[in-house]
Amino acid sequence: MTVESPSVEDGAALWRMARDSGSLDLNSPYSYLLWCRDFAATSLVARAADGEPIAFVTGYLRPDRPGTLVVWQIAVDRAHRGRGLAGVLLDALTARVTPAAVEATVTPDNTASDRLFTAYAERHGLRLEREVLFDGALFPGTPDGAGTHLPEVLYRIGPLQTTGESL
Repeated sequence: MTVESPSVEDGAALWRMARDSGSLDLNSPYSYLLWCRDFAATSLVARAADGEPIAFVTGYLRPDRPGTLVVWQIAVDRAHRGRGLAGVLLDALTARVTPAAVEATVTPDNTASDRLFTAYAERHGLRLEREVLFDGALFPGTPDGAGTHLPEVLYRIGPLQTTGESL
């Protein structure tokens, strides 16, 4: 297995893994192509020996807090789950980007992501704070906008290094 930046040619595979994850909000195929082009420096893909993508992590640096890496999505191909690939990718991405803090949002029913980010914080001896970032009622769906989406809980992890940026 190798871990490297994604290329535009990986966009369709990332979209399929997100679709097949069963827990991620699926973005348009076009957005995964753009992500692989515009955010390759803050994203990684794991490849099998044959070069095919088997897992990915996408992220970006917050414009208003450039020391904060926002992890957008992590997905592992169904055939490669249970091997710790998501943790390997998260460790590799934070080692590469060296942010002061990591943020991600997780819905309360996404136990795999909860375990991933909790284990990451514990493994690195970091503080983990959780708070609701977006209430479910903010998401569209029904005419009143309620009941279609669980809240997105912000996981804030850090500080990872001393940069003067606080959580």
